[in-house]
Amino acid sequence: MSDLFPPFAPDPNEPRKRLFKPVPFRVIVPNIITLIALCLGLTAIRLAFEGRYEPAVVAIVVAALLDGVDGRVARLLKGTSRFGAELDSLADFVNFGVTPALILYSFLLHELKAIGWIAVLVFAIAMVLRLARFNVMLDDPHRPEWKKNFFTGMPAPAGALTSMLPLYLSFLGFSIGPAVAPLALVYLLGLAFLMVSTIPVYSGKTLGLKVPRHWVLPIFVLSVAVFGLLVNFPWEMLTGITILFLGSIPLSVMRYRQLARAEAAKAAFSPQSVPPGEEPPPAA
Repeated sequence: MSDLFPPFAPDPNEPRKRLFKPVPFRVIVPNIITLIALCLGLTAIRLAFEGRYEPAVVAIVVAALLDGVDGRVARLLKGTSRFGAELDSLADFVNFGVTPALILYSFLLHELKAIGWIAVLVFAIAMVLRLARFNVMLDDPHRPEWKKNFFTGMPAPAGALTSMLPLYLSFLGFSIGPAVAPLALVYLLGLAFLMVSTIPVYSGKTLGLKVPRHWVLPIFVLSVAVFGLLVNFPWEMLTGITILFLGSIPLSVMRYRQLARAEAAKAAFSPQSVPPGEEPPPAA
């Protein structure tokens, strides 16, 4: 029997096989940024239930800024991955769907008991549905190029930041008491509708890809001014940005319809749409 199973001594110089392939650090960096944003969102929940609403709102604002950075860092470092995309969606749901709704419930909507909690559930579910639709639309190869300049429905970070308008007003000294709770509930449900709707919202993704030379210095000055105002007057700036953003949605709809009509007119007069044997109409 010993001949059937001879003793075997492994070669100490034989290289050890790797169970997993090494991951480049450039792929890890964007995920670290996403996880930091997720930690801020979870910490905001704790701060809100401790009654520290101002730092809780600041944590959400910083998480929204990091959410706008992680994807750009991934593309800059060529570190995009399917794992990072899924992690980003899950973090967005927590940071912008669950956390703002819980903060609002702790701050004001608890006055409405079960009705307030139902509004929180509706907002969170609308957020996850909006994110799921966004992920599906990314894989659509037939989507026209101009439509990439528009979100379908209100984007997740914007939904979170605009939902906290009652807190901004409270920090500015306005009396936000139990009597305002029904208005806050209607406002939150309206934002939930905007997120799951097909209303186009301008994304600005292509804005600034190529900037005219004479605009460079004014943009630098404007950026510094906005940053200084946001640091010194955060609640005034956030209130103004929220109102301007909500007011810009009708303009986005008008621009979207204008581009859609232009595309339809172009398709109607394209050579492919002309029946065989007929001449295309002359160009205007």
